[in-house]
Amino acid sequence: MYKFNKILVGLDLSDLDKDLMLSASKIAVLSQAKEVHFVNVIRNFNVPDELTKEFPDLVSKAIEDRRRSIEEEVKKFFVYDEAKIDVNVLVEQGPATKTIMRIINEKKIDLIVIGRKKEKKVGGVLVSRIARRASCSLLILPQNGLSFKNIFVPTDFSNYSRQALEKATTLARRANENSNIIVQNVYQVPTGYHYTGKSFKEFSEIMKENAKKDFVRFSSGINTKGLKIEEIYTNDKSDDVISMIYKTAKKIKADIIILGAKGQSSTASMFIGSKAEKLVHLSTEIPMLMIRPKGKVAGFIEAI
Repeated sequence: MYKFNKILVGLDLSDLDKDLMLSASKIAVLSQAKEVHFVNVIRNFNVPDELTKEFPDLVSKAIEDRRRSIEEEVKKFFVYDEAKIDVNVLVEQGPATKTIMRIINEKKIDLIVIGRKKEKKVGGVLVSRIARRASCSLLILPQNGLSFKNIFVPTDFSNYSRQALEKATTLARRANENSNIIVQNVYQVPTGYHYTGKSFKEFSEIMKENAKKDFVRFSSGINTKGLKIEEIYTNDKSDDVISMIYKTAKKIKADIIILGAKGQSSTASMFIGSKAEKLVHLSTEIPMLMIRPKGKVAGFIEAI
């Protein structure tokens, strides 16, 4: 699968920036990144026209001062091998989402790292907009460190889920944290099960056994040697797959959720599905890594 050669880290000058820089260090090393771009977008300096005319360099100097300030913070908290990773700090003025999306396309970014504060409404709009529109993978980080001890991978046995599991095994192996990879499949009993003469419980067991067989086929060819893989099969009786996934993530104390994105061409729908967006909003305390090949921007884990 493709690597995270080029990483963009969104900063907002909040307390979360330190955590983002430290986490970016970790993911950059584990992913063997080549470039990391730290980006801060200023919406507007609100400088009166009179002052702009009198001091035409005022805004540009303010932007440069902020860039140098961020560079100092990056030097403190972003730990990397200078011979292997090129680091760049960008400070720009304009609409946050539009500016970030432009930089993603210009720099051909493979992975976006963006923070989200514990307060659901703070930063939530930007996270949702980036998740909908980004044509690459996305790592959403709350206010805590990044760990790969308990890696949670929801799966529907699709190729997209396979990419998520492949990335999970790679990160687990390189992280050297004695990781557990927990793979969950949420299945549903079809409404016409009673025509088979089986009870709901009996047909649920049949669905579960089929899912286990599907997992064997699904995981074949993925190098899981030496890794601890746990399988969880959940019968969704309430037609709420995403809530089931989130409850499981909380129950197993997942350190990170890794999802596979379903992508189509860049000319297709520019929005992730409603199910995925619900998980993005629910999972405010658990880091979430969405694996999406570059150039793919459409429906997200809709079959899970």
